[in-house]
Amino acid sequence: MNKQSEILFATQLEESLNDETFVKLSMGNYKGGEEGLKQLYVKPVIIKNKKILSFNFRYQTRDIFKNYFREEGTSLIENFLAEGFNVATLFTTNEEHILERNAKGIFRLRTKALAQKKEVQLNHNKEKKRLILAKDNVYLQELGLTSADGVVFKNAQDKYKQINQYIEILSSLIKDLPDGTINNVVDMGSGKGYLTFALYDYLLNHQWQSHPLGTKTNVVGVEFRKDMVDLCNAIAQKANFDQLSFVEGTIDSYENDNINLLIALHACDTATDDAIYKGIKANAELIVVAPCCHKQIRREIEKGKAQNDLNFLTKHGIFLERQAEMVTDGLRALILEYFGYKTKVFEFVSDVHTPKNVLVVGIKSKKLKVKSENLDGVDEVEQSEIPTSREARNKEEILKKIKDIKTYFGIGYHHLERLMNIS
Repeated sequence: MNKQSEILFATQLEESLNDETFVKLSMGNYKGGEEGLKQLYVKPVIIKNKKILSFNFRYQTRDIFKNYFREEGTSLIENFLAEGFNVATLFTTNEEHILERNAKGIFRLRTKALAQKKEVQLNHNKEKKRLILAKDNVYLQELGLTSADGVVFKNAQDKYKQINQYIEILSSLIKDLPDGTINNVVDMGSGKGYLTFALYDYLLNHQWQSHPLGTKTNVVGVEFRKDMVDLCNAIAQKANFDQLSFVEGTIDSYENDNINLLIALHACDTATDDAIYKGIKANAELIVVAPCCHKQIRREIEKGKAQNDLNFLTKHGIFLERQAEMVTDGLRALILEYFGYKTKVFEFVSDVHTPKNVLVVGIKSKKLKVKSENLDGVDEVEQSEIPTSREARNKEEILKKIKDIKTYFGIGYHHLERLMNIS
């Protein structure tokens, strides 16, 4: 860089680094030889008490992040300006310095003062905004996740992240429902209640469709271990969560036909099917399950010994286990669709937090709100609720698909299919 504008720009960069007024640098209009590279962003960060420059190389299909010490970083910036980028903007706390190459290949430098002073952000990762806050949180403290002053313990960081991701997912699902839908929530197999408390906290303290939920929503956690039930009820009382309660019982024994949102996270094997059955039977608007163990279908596949194109995979135990998981949850999704639910299947959290990372979601279709006669012996329904011929055809197609899948994999029955009496 030997031209006057380029030298001045480099000097301004050095001075901003020296006096710690450097906020960030952006470079664009790349015409160099590195394929796919479009932009470059540079910002100062502190990692392990050392000040370095963080580079974000933005390509057409991906971003690559690299960190450099100051001398190497500034040298790299100069090289990129000389060899490819045609525009660079240096942001300091008080000014913007814009270096731009014109049609003749000559750089011109413009400087303008900022109307408002910018702050230098040296944190490596921006603090993520959490829906569930740790400060002044009674239940997180009582559950052993935070200290008395609201600091999340080091060994509880993963659980805290898991709780917040769970609430983020549920909040996006709930917001898509009509106003006033979620009045009764049941968490099947609530365990120690981490996520049950967090959901109640969210419903109580956040806005949904411009209305606070907590004043009209009851949440129940169902757990078969009495000590967990007693502990959670005591914490709920201490937190003044008046519309949250925990009851002792199993998923299959719990009876409640007034459920708007049913949750079952990590209910083992067919207990997930029991939970889905309860949700469909109650015509719940939203069913969310994170299945755990898929032993029933795996045993069926092993017993059936069907010969198909996937035998080269299923001869290996680990692949058979994964296939059983996919087949089990795929059939669950189809059965939910049969009973009028739109389904989604997606990742819940990464394996870092929990090995069980699939959510199966059923959202009740607005078009079909009918209790099957197979469930409740209902013979008469209002005319407006009778399925259309197209919906009837869809149900027939789903039943055929379920039958074909069972035949292909040598499956005698699926537990949820049997519960719903559609086999």
